[in-house]
Amino acid sequence: MRKLYLALLLSILTFSVSWAQKGHQISVAILGDSYSTFEGYITPDTNEPWYFSTRRQKDNDVTRVEQTWWHQLIKRNGWKLCINNSYSGSTISSSGYRGEDYTPRSFVTRAPNLGNPDIIFIFGATNDSWVPSPIGEYKYSDWTTEDLKSFRPSLAKLLDYMTHRYLNVQMYFILNSDLRDEIDASVFKICDRYEVPVIVLHDIEKKAGHPSIAGMQEIANQVDAYVKKSHKKKK
Repeated sequence: MRKLYLALLLSILTFSVSWAQKGHQISVAILGDSYSTFEGYITPDTNEPWYFSTRRQKDNDVTRVEQTWWHQLIKRNGWKLCINNSYSGSTISSSGYRGEDYTPRSFVTRAPNLGNPDIIFIFGATNDSWVPSPIGEYKYSDWTTEDLKSFRPSLAKLLDYMTHRYLNVQMYFILNSDLRDEIDASVFKICDRYEVPVIVLHDIEKKAGHPSIAGMQEIANQVDAYVKKSHKKKK
């Protein structure tokens, strides 16, 4: 009788867990720069956007949040947005434009504020390439303030923190097209060390240096294809 009761209880628990998993809606967080911003859709709202609902950016045609890469991707897959912590002009390192200290807006500084997502997309390194930030040396521990002025140690610190902070969360690093070769090589090497897949973008149409409507569509397509392919491999 006791065995029958335990078997019945186990069956109920198994069914409950299975039902909960099927009913779970995947949540997504984004840690990004201007490419992932849109006015009114970034957290915290003190972050600076580049895309607006009224056309403030000359020579770029993205004026609706539905046109952004992440909105298209999330809607297409039935996911939900947890947090979009993107900041225009932000660097992974603390080295900003005109020699300014970008520590407050850096990816390293913002990494703790991503909520509790199932998937995290890290879309950065563009401004590090454009500044250009010092490339630095590969360093995987004991980072100093001086180290974080350079790209390589900053990316290592970022991924070291995130892979320990966001346990059992699937992360992807989205790498923009047309960046400096040493930035690309550094991303591949450091992401490989922390086992973070790199989605390498190509043929992205840009206007004023930023994805156009067509560019956003292509980013959504390429990210979606990569995620679906990697998910199938795990099955």
